[in-house]
Amino acid sequence: MKKYFKLFILLGVLFCATSSYAQNISDMRLNEVVVTNTEGFEDDYGYRSGWIELFNTSYGTVNIAGCYLSTDPDNLTMYMIPKGDVLTQIKPRQHTLFWADGVKERGTFHVSFNLEGAKEVFFVSTDGKTIVDRVAIPQLDTNQSYARKVDGEGSNKVESIVYKSINKSIKAKANEADPTVEGWVVCNAPTPSTNNLTLDGVSKGAQLKEVDPFGIFLTISAMMVTFLSLIILYFIFKRIGKFHIKKKSENAKEATKNVANSAKADTSGQVSAEIYAAISMAMHLYKIDNEAHDFENTVLTIHKESKSYSPWSSKIYTLRETPQVNKRK
Repeated sequence: MKKYFKLFILLGVLFCATSSYAQNISDMRLNEVVVTNTEGFEDDYGYRSGWIELFNTSYGTVNIAGCYLSTDPDNLTMYMIPKGDVLTQIKPRQHTLFWADGVKERGTFHVSFNLEGAKEVFFVSTDGKTIVDRVAIPQLDTNQSYARKVDGEGSNKVESIVYKSINKSIKAKANEADPTVEGWVVCNAPTPSTNNLTLDGVSKGAQLKEVDPFGIFLTISAMMVTFLSLIILYFIFKRIGKFHIKKKSENAKEATKNVANSAKADTSGQVSAEIYAAISMAMHLYKIDNEAHDFENTVLTIHKESKSYSPWSSKIYTLRETPQVNKRK
């Protein structure tokens, strides 16, 4: 049972580790890049400059403090995102913007380089070596952006079959915009800190209904989850039951063994008091003539009753005699 218990613990740790990994820095994506900005979005100081947009693809908060942004593959640590700023904790499915103005003194979201002449942008993990995401910047006109057609998706995003099915309509619209580019598109109207492509009025429920109009997939999924949970619980309870039965059997055997050991005669040279008592009684019975009584001080005499029945139980003495009527002559 200890082996199975350790196995369950190991599986739980692996599951937690996988879940935590699924909602960390590896879920961040470069989502949109503007090299030259003369008429678009302004920063908090009222200046316009190029910018880099990151998107959190997970459904958990991701802290990007300590990560790096760079445009040089030989120097991946050009700008480290400062630690201690609560704004570096990116909420689920949300965007954050970094201004490429070369003046990092303006705050956490102002990097130490600009994008003029940059060929590629890198988002690097906290170790300064692991590239989480990268994008090659094409030739862009002023105020144009290079963005993902669908937030967080593209050539660097591995999608599941279910996720692809649910986002079928979104991708169809994205491909209509530019079917020649996989994942990315040049936009004449940048969308800083917001979705690059939306379908107004189409909820996830409506998308799912379009993919699975009869609810077959949803029903099968629910049944699979339910039965899988029941099967897992069955094996868990079965193992627990066998463990307790085995433990109870071992305890019973141990108790029987202890009783048998205590019932065995002591052969270590010590004689028990019961043996002495038995010997004494045998000698006593041997010495006396009458083994039924020690001494008879009185004599019990039994007289035979003349009546053959027991008077005390006779009912005749309780009856009254029938009166006799003497008639006069």
